[in-house]
Amino acid sequence: CFWGVQGVFQHVKGVKRAVSGYAGGAASTASYGLVTSGRTGHAEAVEVTFDPAQVSYGTLLQIFFSVAHDPTQLNRQGPDSGTQYRSAIFPANAAQRDTATAYIAQLDAAKLYARPIVTKLEDAGTFYPAETYHQDYMTENPRQPYIVFNDLPKVAALKRLFGDRFRSEPVLVKQPR
Repeated sequence: CFWGVQGVFQHVKGVKRAVSGYAGGAASTASYGLVTSGRTGHAEAVEVTFDPAQVSYGTLLQIFFSVAHDPTQLNRQGPDSGTQYRSAIFPANAAQRDTATAYIAQLDAAKLYARPIVTKLEDAGTFYPAETYHQDYMTENPRQPYIVFNDLPKVAALKRLFGDRFRSEPVLVKQPR
């Protein structure tokens, strides 16, 4: 689910914006009701805008792979299953694609995970922001059971593992810029 990934990146210093949405499909099917069918080609995704002077793309990859999601689950993340929950990265340019490819190769070589890494690099294409009620969901619904069990532990792990990169106040989508 994109709620947890968005919530993690909203707490990373140097991230300017983290927007929940859909990638890998067409505009006509970029809505939650259709994407959840698993038949649109979309993945639930988070578009992260960051200041490279404050945080590198490499650091964002480290956070993505170690905190934000499980790179060994192909069409599943936690309790959610289907192709819309696939483990994918949508690099914005060739440099990001090269960095992500090299990082995945490093992780594979280090054998840090008990299972193989299945994260795929997909063409970025068009990103479609999710409906407003999905934005800032973790911050707005901290007591919702899904958030408590699946997503708040990710933010705690970010603080524990990347304390120097952690910001306590999230950068929210719904706030004035």
